[in-house]
Amino acid sequence: MKKQIVLISSLLLLMMKMLFAQSAASLTAPGAFVVGCNYWASHAGIHMWRNWRPEIVEADLQQLSAGNIRIIRVFPVWPDFQPITQYYGGNGQPAEIRLKDQPLPATGPGASGLDTAMLHHFRDLADMAQRHHIQLVAGLVTGWMSGRMLVPPALEGKHLLSDPTAIMWQIKYVTAFVQAMKNHPAIAAWDLGNECNVMEELPSREAAYLWTAAIANAIRTADPSRPVVSGMHGLGMEGNNPWRIADQAELTDILTTHPYPMWTPHAGMDAKNNIRTCMHSVAESRLYADVGNKPCMAEEIGMMGPMEANEEVTAAFARTALFSLWANNCHGFMWWCAYDQSHLDFPPYEWQAVERNLGLIRPDRTPKPVFNELKKFGAFLQQLPLTVLPVRKTNAVCILTDGQDQWGVAYSSYILAKQAGLELSFRYASQPLTPAALYILPAINGITPLSRTAWLTLLEKVKEGATLYVSCNEGFLSPFTEPTGIDIITRESRRENAAFNFLADTAFRFETAAGSKFRVKSVTAKVLAVENDSNPVFTVNEYGKGRIYFLTVPLENNLANTPGVFENGIPYWKIYETLKESAGIKNVISSHDPSVAFTMHELPAGEMIAVGINYSAAAVNAPLALDNGWKIHKVFYGDPPSGGKYHINANDALVLLLKK
Repeated sequence: MKKQIVLISSLLLLMMKMLFAQSAASLTAPGAFVVGCNYWASHAGIHMWRNWRPEIVEADLQQLSAGNIRIIRVFPVWPDFQPITQYYGGNGQPAEIRLKDQPLPATGPGASGLDTAMLHHFRDLADMAQRHHIQLVAGLVTGWMSGRMLVPPALEGKHLLSDPTAIMWQIKYVTAFVQAMKNHPAIAAWDLGNECNVMEELPSREAAYLWTAAIANAIRTADPSRPVVSGMHGLGMEGNNPWRIADQAELTDILTTHPYPMWTPHAGMDAKNNIRTCMHSVAESRLYADVGNKPCMAEEIGMMGPMEANEEVTAAFARTALFSLWANNCHGFMWWCAYDQSHLDFPPYEWQAVERNLGLIRPDRTPKPVFNELKKFGAFLQQLPLTVLPVRKTNAVCILTDGQDQWGVAYSSYILAKQAGLELSFRYASQPLTPAALYILPAINGITPLSRTAWLTLLEKVKEGATLYVSCNEGFLSPFTEPTGIDIITRESRRENAAFNFLADTAFRFETAAGSKFRVKSVTAKVLAVENDSNPVFTVNEYGKGRIYFLTVPLENNLANTPGVFENGIPYWKIYETLKESAGIKNVISSHDPSVAFTMHELPAGEMIAVGINYSAAAVNAPLALDNGWKIHKVFYGDPPSGGKYHINANDALVLLLKK
């Protein structure tokens, strides 16, 4: 009998390990994609643990599961789960840390200040999630939530991310929690916490690195089998932001974006169902993934309630983002959040108007249109005859440099590239170059945009046959004249906007701001566009086997800061189309409409998946051009093309199987 029990236990352990591996793979495998949401119990919001109602939580998870929600991010509220209090003696000297009013136990989870009653609640939640086929991402250090700080009493007033005492107790708490829950098959990943980079304004990159390393290492020591998720919002690459993409990528397994248009620079200035806003989540997620060389998911995404967009536009926004993130190898879409919180009368809901109506589901349990979009997309994924979408093919590299608004420049470059039929990947100037037919160096700024070595390496790629495009925003390069083939006669402050008149297409003209005017004389370069006074503004020069295009105005920087420019009728993307043609880049499908972008995904045996996404609020009917004998074999989603044209509804998609 004992042998049978041991055998059964061993089999159960093996099954759990297999489930752990599947959970990790579902978040990190190339092409994998999960659809889910962030979850607070519908009746209580952040008070769900202290006001534990298992029958309501069960009903919530049943409703979410019926809507094809397969993963939820959950938050053990830090002071609820580690309710430690500092007691003081004479002269206000610290005397003892207690768990609630009791001494800390000598052993077990309580020795780390972990409240075992709350732990039982969390285990109940995990059991329910497993019954309803939902996985959990656990945001461990939930000290910041929706505009309110949540801190154990013993740590109030301390610098939570840099004080040694605060960090020590976080390590104890995280270690005990993970050890207690690591054998539960519903856990998909451990998240450092909810936007912990908002918990304290750190003085340095090193301080952010140390805190991240401490928490991530504590998690991995307790459970090395699951991925560690960053959980941060608004990372940077340089400058004053101590929270860096590279550091989070080094220390965690999955990077995260929280791409709310309202809270992200440059993202919220246009309509919420048009191209700038609808490309926000994928542009930011691809930036993180490419620069960090780690999987990235949109861990929180949504609209900030009915004063930002109505329910129909919110649903259109979500539908576009779902297809876009999936097609561009971003590993997940998680809406904020499951249920509205408009009925709750305590902070943060008492304070923050924008935190009350963000749910998929209303307080009366009726689903909103956005809930139905997630349900339909989940059903679409289930009917596909492939478990993961092969990673999309890229054909150009955008190089970001020091001294510029890197996110703004990356964002507008990404949109222009999509409009022109290019698929960008991102690199930072200090990173090794990946091979490409086309390199884009947008809006260089300052006297040290990239190192001498990086610039010479890039020029060598051009000599070998690559095409390079450079646009200038008060930047300096050396050597300059020989590669670009132009002589800067003088540089002076501008008295007017720069005019752009394309010589090959006299109808293509626009004006844009620029700090400096370059008085340019061609040495060996061909002039492609001029200002109104015939001063060259866009040139191309043969360099070795390749070409260098130079634009004297910071187009990408200006577009990032100007509302409406991606839908005002001026085809700025034609500059990028010129680059594509110069580099000899050909697409299997050409969209013939700047609102529609196709990604291509190679399958075995000469097959390919094509995903076309309409990023605009109007339906698109356009010619369908297939290259090199490719033909449509099957339509997985959308209207079947006919009469040599394709049709995609507003903010919708077309998914095709192509064969030669």
